[in-house]
Amino acid sequence: MGILLGVFIILWSGLTAGLGLYLQTKCARYLDRGSASFFALSQITYPNAAVVFDAAIAIKCFGVGVSYLIIIGDLMPGVVRGFSEDGGGVGFLIDRHFWVTGFMLIVIPLSFLRRLDSLKYTSVIALISIGYLVILVVAHFASGDTMQDRGVIRILRWDSAVAALSSFPVIVFAYTCHQNMFSVLNEIGNNAPSITSTVGKAAIVVLVMFSYPLQVHPCRASVDAVLKWRPHRRQDGHNDSPARQSPLMPTPSRPRGDGIGETRFAAITTAIIVLSYIVAMTVSSLEKVLAYVGSTGSTSISFILPGLFYYKISSPTSPHHQKLMKEDDDEPDGDDGDEDDGLLGGGGLKAGPWRKKLLRRLSLALAIYGVVVMITCLITNTVFVVGPH
Repeated sequence: MGILLGVFIILWSGLTAGLGLYLQTKCARYLDRGSASFFALSQITYPNAAVVFDAAIAIKCFGVGVSYLIIIGDLMPGVVRGFSEDGGGVGFLIDRHFWVTGFMLIVIPLSFLRRLDSLKYTSVIALISIGYLVILVVAHFASGDTMQDRGVIRILRWDSAVAALSSFPVIVFAYTCHQNMFSVLNEIGNNAPSITSTVGKAAIVVLVMFSYPLQVHPCRASVDAVLKWRPHRRQDGHNDSPARQSPLMPTPSRPRGDGIGETRFAAITTAIIVLSYIVAMTVSSLEKVLAYVGSTGSTSISFILPGLFYYKISSPTSPHHQKLMKEDDDEPDGDDGDEDDGLLGGGGLKAGPWRKKLLRRLSLALAIYGVVVMITCLITNTVFVVGPH
């Protein structure tokens, strides 16, 4: 892309992803506290399309999990060579399939945990790995020992439009994934073997290993919602709140963390683990996985769904919007200045009508932008990147 365009794309992707997150927080106001989810929002906005939304979430999380396993298989042979020069002489120790299989034995028990807070200690270990990687990158930059491996540096000129468009969904993916340390792989892989770079590779392996169960959790909930989905039949009356038998994230009011039975829970989790293992064993191109996941799942979750949900639910004719407006009108005037409602939202739904109109237009523009990005990147990756190979 070139440095100038690349920096702009990174900032632009962060801005649009931030807008999507902001719209999600605004949509959450229309639901009961602690029960916000994509599934719950789809029930009061586009109930017949709920299966599509949950499928997009499942694809996104499944693709991220597969990318984690691919990273483990790519890095562990280098870690072995870095710690022991004789390690490369043992064939299975430098075989990516061996390491993917071995680390699956570690993540399988973690993937069967029902509650996300059960993974808080492993997440701390992953955060420590991120801290080490940040220190490693800054130290190499300060010492300047990577100058000879930098290659051609483009400031203004880009490589080609196809190369830029094929890289764009990877950047989109970065802002929708809770961990984003994949970009350091190339720099560490190109440097001469050293103890710091070897430990850095091992830190990435630890990071993605403990991140894999965090992707299985929402993927399982979305798959369950897809399997339970039935066409919505409009009734004479309507409920103020949607049925939430299977939210994306668990709520404190649910003692078991979700509404999935034991057998169903085990079956869905096993299917996700087995399928992701098969894909990781047969696909070795991390770039292609990230490109397709970024083109489909990431654009849906970051741009399309938040934009569509807010545009529909904030319509002046929406009964949910009218109900929330009445609740805000019944609040004391002293609550108008609540700072928790964000910059664009002002003091809630009592904010000026121009702000509400602006936010609705921005939400629609974000959804349209997401569709354009999805179609453009899918065509680019399919025709110009994967097709020639």
